[in-house]
Amino acid sequence: MGQVDLHEIIEKIKSEADENVLASFLNFEDAGAYKVSDDIAIVQSIDVITPVVNDPFTYGQICAANALSDIYAMGADPITALIFAGLPLCDFDDDLLVLIQKGAIDKLHEAGCRLIGGHTVNDIELKYGLSITGTAHPDKIIYNRTARVGDDIIITKPIGNGIITTARKSDMAEDTDIIRSVDFMTTLNKTACSIMKKYDVSACTDVTGFGLLGHMFEVAHASQVTLELNYSDIPVLNGAFEYASLGLVPGGSHSNEQYLADKVEYDKPKSPTEVSILCDPQTSGGLLIFVNKNNTKNLLKDLQDNSIIHAQLIGRVSEKQNNSVIVY
Repeated sequence: MGQVDLHEIIEKIKSEADENVLASFLNFEDAGAYKVSDDIAIVQSIDVITPVVNDPFTYGQICAANALSDIYAMGADPITALIFAGLPLCDFDDDLLVLIQKGAIDKLHEAGCRLIGGHTVNDIELKYGLSITGTAHPDKIIYNRTARVGDDIIITKPIGNGIITTARKSDMAEDTDIIRSVDFMTTLNKTACSIMKKYDVSACTDVTGFGLLGHMFEVAHASQVTLELNYSDIPVLNGAFEYASLGLVPGGSHSNEQYLADKVEYDKPKSPTEVSILCDPQTSGGLLIFVNKNNTKNLLKDLQDNSIIHAQLIGRVSEKQNNSVIVY
C-alpha cells in the first residue's frame, strides 16, 4: 500500500457528509455528535492515557475524569462507557487492573455514567482509557467553532499539571504540589458544565493535550476569530513555574510550542518558562467557557460558589486578526 494521503481521506469524508453529523474531528471538536431524533443527539469521545500517578485507583479516577471531560465540554450528559486497557505482556499483576477499574468506576458513578463493556490488548506499556457516550438535545450542544466576538473567556481549573507530573517522575516534585495537582485531575467538569448551561455561552472546549494555547488556537481557527489572552490572569498550579524553570517540562509542551510558533503572537516577549506553561499538555484539565460579557460576573460567582474557586476570567474574543491567539 502506498503512502496514505490524509487530505484525500478528509475530502472523502466531507464528500460523504451526513446532515445528522453535528460535530466531528473536521472542526477540532472535543467529541463527535450525531442526531438520532429531533430531541436527542448522541455525543461520543475516547481518551487513552499512560499512568500519571503511581496509585492505580487514582490513575483509574483520572482516566475516567479525563474521558468524561470531552462530553461535558459539549454540554452533554454522559450515559455509558466502554473501557480500553493495554496491558504489558510480562509480569503484570491482575490486581492492578482491578484497582484501576475501581477508580474509573468511582468517577463514572459520580457522573451518573454506566460501564457497559470494553476491550483489552497486550501492549509494551500500561495504557488505560474510556470511550464515553453522552446525550444532548441537538439544538443545545455547545461547540468550539461558535465563539462570538465580544465574548469573555473563562477557565475553570489552573494549568500546569503536565509539568507537575513530569517533576514527579523525576522525584523532584513536592508532595503538596502532587496532591494538589491530583485533586484537580480527579475533579469532574460535571458541575462546571451544569452551571455554564444556565448562561449565554457561545462555545466551550476543555484544556487537555494541546495545552492552553493549543486549544485556544483550535477555537479561534474554527470560529474564525482571534482570542486575546491575559497571561497574568491565568491560574497556574503551585510549583509549576519553578519546575518548568528547571527544565522539567513534558515533551508534549515542546511539540505544542513548535506547532503554535506561527499561530500565536506575544504582545510582550515571554520567557521560555512562561511559554512552556502556556503549552503544557494537561490531563483532565478545566473547561474554557466563552460567555457573553454581560454574564461573566454572575457565571464566575456561580462557579466559585459551587467550589470551582479557581475559575478565572482570562481573555476575550475579538475580530479575526493576523494571528489566531494574542498573549498580553
